[in-house]
Amino acid sequence: MSSIWSSLLLSSLLAGARTAALAVPPSGWESKIEVIRNPVYPLDVVDKLETDTMPKVESWLADKIAAGKNNNCTLETAAVRREWSDLSEEQRIEYVAAVTCLMNKPTTVDTTRFPGANSRYDDFVAYHMTHAMQLHDNLHLFGAHKYYVYQFEKALREECGYTGYQPYMNYDRYADDPENSPLLNGNASSLGGNGKLDPSYKGVPQPGRTPNIIASGGGGGCVTEGPFSEMVVSLGPTSMSMGSNLPKNPKSDGTGKNPRCLRRDINKNALMGARADRAYHLINENDNMDNFYNELLGTPPPRNDPYPWGIHTAGHYVAAVDPGGDPMTSPGDPLFYFHHTALDRLWWIWQMQDPENRLYAIPNVNMTMPMHKRADDPHKTIVDLEWLGPPINLLETHDQLGGNGGAFCYVYV
Repeated sequence: MSSIWSSLLLSSLLAGARTAALAVPPSGWESKIEVIRNPVYPLDVVDKLETDTMPKVESWLADKIAAGKNNNCTLETAAVRREWSDLSEEQRIEYVAAVTCLMNKPTTVDTTRFPGANSRYDDFVAYHMTHAMQLHDNLHLFGAHKYYVYQFEKALREECGYTGYQPYMNYDRYADDPENSPLLNGNASSLGGNGKLDPSYKGVPQPGRTPNIIASGGGGGCVTEGPFSEMVVSLGPTSMSMGSNLPKNPKSDGTGKNPRCLRRDINKNALMGARADRAYHLINENDNMDNFYNELLGTPPPRNDPYPWGIHTAGHYVAAVDPGGDPMTSPGDPLFYFHHTALDRLWWIWQMQDPENRLYAIPNVNMTMPMHKRADDPHKTIVDLEWLGPPINLLETHDQLGGNGGAFCYVYV
């Protein structure tokens, strides 16, 4: 890259300066969706695959429109979820302000059940920490998280005036130097910086894998720079926390009031397990949902691999510790939403390789846990987010272009 861009230009773009749309001749789907690319980051193999897949998406949606099954969703009306570094500096700052706004709004949950919930933002943490096992079973990992992130995006827009849509992170863009990336470099248009060095924090154990730990990237303590450095974390930690020297929650289930700083360990070792070649293999080498699901989770653990985490685990521990290193309270770090939106994107690209056979595919593995309401037909399972949103049919969560009565209508670029 440095041979193409001057060091001054490169530094400016990486720091979060306004990005410019590359000239893309408008034709077909591109005439219906504004395509914006940050020239610092050339398209990787997954980006190219997504671009190549868009004509299939356009054709599939045209068939839905002809059949009257699109619920008024078209490419022209679809929201566009973009990669963080493809947003302008102003758009990134607007997103941070909206998340901060949620953190300053009063909670709506029952505080006798969740005495540690301090804000509207904590409403989402409270749900995840009490439903994490169900949210990660084979039925709900994809669809229920899609609905969960959608409700978070909806809250940002409707309650805090955010004019964009939930961004995702392209793991590959930041893998070589995450601490100096537009996402985590600690400037005003980032999600804040690394935590201070905590020598007692060794990393995230990975039993059954070799290596058996995502070794610390050199952080582990309180975030001191940029957005969310003043954030007060209250819920958690739970017994599943991966942090060290954390103040214990006054309630055994982690729902009590426990004010403390946001702790992070920005971790290249984790990101390397989610690079573009791995995501491309995940999409292209798995023609059935069981295999796609298992590879995403790193099951069985790959051999002779220095980063054998699986993309799902790798993305969760990009900036782990507290609360992000606790599987129950992980949405307490705003980076959580970028990770699960990235997973949603990979799932969507995989679906759209063969939508007739993949759109409503569910992993057939024995990990199903009740989520309030079960049905003999898995597709009729009800996803109930309780205080976050009305219950919907699981089948509706699989379609982001017309699902949920047309409420889901978005693409990734």
